Amino acid sequence: MSDLAGKHIVLGLTGGIACYKAAELCRAFVKEGATVQVVMTDAAEQFITRVTMQALSGLPVYFSQWDAREPNTMPHINLSREADAIVIAPCSADFMARLVHGRADDLLSLMCLARPIDRVPLLLAPAMNREMWAAPATQRNMAQLEADGAIILGVGSGFQACGETGDGRMLEPHELLEDIVAFLQPKPLAGKRVVVTAGPTFEAMDPVRGVTNHSSGKMGFAIARAAREAGAQVVLVAGPVHQRTPRGVRRIDVQSAQQMLDATLPEAAQADVFVATAAVADWRPASVSTSKIKKAEGGGPPALAFAENPDILRTVAQGERARSGRLFCVGFAAESDDLAANAQAKRARKGVPLLVGNIGPATFGQDDNELLLVDAQGTRPLPRASKRSLARTLVAEIARLLPSPA
Repeated sequence: MSDLAGKHIVLGLTGGIACYKAAELCRAFVKEGATVQVVMTDAAEQFITRVTMQALSGLPVYFSQWDAREPNTMPHINLSREADAIVIAPCSADFMARLVHGRADDLLSLMCLARPIDRVPLLLAPAMNREMWAAPATQRNMAQLEADGAIILGVGSGFQACGETGDGRMLEPHELLEDIVAFLQPKPLAGKRVVVTAGPTFEAMDPVRGVTNHSSGKMGFAIARAAREAGAQVVLVAGPVHQRTPRGVRRIDVQSAQQMLDATLPEAAQADVFVATAAVADWRPASVSTSKIKKAEGGGPPALAFAENPDILRTVAQGERARSGRLFCVGFAAESDDLAANAQAKRARKGVPLLVGNIGPATFGQDDNELLLVDAQGTRPLPRASKRSLARTLVAEIARLLPSPA
């Protein structure tokens, strides 16, 4: 799946050592299906060459308002009209100041000023020394740019080329890519709060052993990302998995089913949507040894008694917020066979408006999946696709099913 297929991005480079990251960002845009037109300032050319950016983008680089390739000598008009978005990365402190004051004495600043503001967004990825970033003038300029409609993508923190450490680094290319893809997605969940559970739970029997399952958490993390892309504030309650937290998502890590319930309930009490993707263990050892259970020579395995875990989905779905219609609950069913029958039965048992079924052994740990949507009207299959694509389809369906505001 190409997240930027059909998009045309103008990538502007201003002066700064972070221009080396712009090369990787340009390549990432192209790999995601976008066409990329690079525009460079004179200062940017002190850090990276036009040849490099042309090779990565596949298009000639623009740098002068008087470029003879434009028969009308108006590249600032032509380039801005063709763009789906203008991304300045890196954006220096000087260039931010120039934008604030409407300076238009080079091609990149001219193009930003001449863009159709209602349909060509301007996204800025600042890059500068930590003291320059913290300077009152820079902070005032950033606030004014946001008031004028520009999107500030934020900065990273860490070691800087000058040898100092702090805020002001340009975000890494993969972070910028995720933020820009999210910005360009439709926003059917704007203003909504979404809680997602993901991954397995781990039910300890002693300090080193426990009961768990093969869930990787990939589907739940993809849903959290898709919900954030759709404009929601997202909280992700994650069992023990090794997945990168989606940009803009608040993550709460837990181990056991009881910990997952304890973390979920206060978040669900303020949410509009709850998606129970986690593969929660149905049972836990009734008692937990404080030290490792040793293997006895010649003896058999230890006798284990089990207790039932709390049912997180049913608990949330039977809560006052869900029963009043203010919380839309979505369940997941990971089955090994008879998917339609088992998923329909589980939806009725849990009392949720929408349940998503899948075959667990065929999807655990994989990057793709196929789903079965089950609601009061029946079932609808979603053919095999990447989990990210399926997550976006599911989020769009949830947005469609949400009750309209009174």
